[in-house]
Amino acid sequence: MMKRFIAALIVLVLGIFIFTNLYSTGEGKLFPKFGEVNLSERVSNSFVNKNVSENSGEVKFKETKNAESGSANMVTSIVVNYRSFDTLGEVTVLFVSALGVGLLLSGNTRMKFKTPPNFILKTAVRIISGIILITGVYIFIHGHLTPGGGFPGGSMIASAVLLFYLSDDEFRTKVKAFKVLEGTAGSLYLIFGLLGISLGGYFLYNFLPTGTVGELFSAGIVPIIYIFVGLKVGSELSNLISDFLSEEGK
Repeated sequence: MMKRFIAALIVLVLGIFIFTNLYSTGEGKLFPKFGEVNLSERVSNSFVNKNVSENSGEVKFKETKNAESGSANMVTSIVVNYRSFDTLGEVTVLFVSALGVGLLLSGNTRMKFKTPPNFILKTAVRIISGIILITGVYIFIHGHLTPGGGFPGGSMIASAVLLFYLSDDEFRTKVKAFKVLEGTAGSLYLIFGLLGISLGGYFLYNFLPTGTVGELFSAGIVPIIYIFVGLKVGSELSNLISDFLSEEGK
């Protein structure tokens, strides 16, 4: 009862704080009045125009060259360029989660089906999984051009592994190979980040030419980093699936 009361009190206090600041009219108010904000003064405008550290002018698709961040996908510009150190934290959280599952579930027996998968299911999954794998790779290779990137692309790769498990009770992944791939991709991500500190002064500094916005070979190190992230996420989630559904080395 006391926990519910404290939680309700915290929500009420936060609500009053936000409401009073949204509708305050004093000089030092936290939030500008709705419709009166000057977007040109916001950092988001610099992210869109790719001029956070210098004035690079208006960005035009297939025309602008050597922009601060050459990603046509604005989300990618932020996640893998301007906010790249944050992305390292997200990858680390996923790694810790996979490590915890591996420690807790190592040695569980393989999941058994009440009704064994039939020939049609196995054949269909082989066809569908190939398409999913190719699409997943496409998504993280083109993450700097179109919506997507390392996390959704890697998740699609892991979903193909899950389908193999669910359609074939004899399916086994090469867990050691996935762990080597996971460690290699994560190490390369960190190495590129440290190179950025050495060459540019901050983590994952984009030290390669960014090319023309909208072209496949553009955005500097961003597509390379997304490949590392995609492989790491795909292998980590595949390891999670393997830990949940099969015995690991015992």
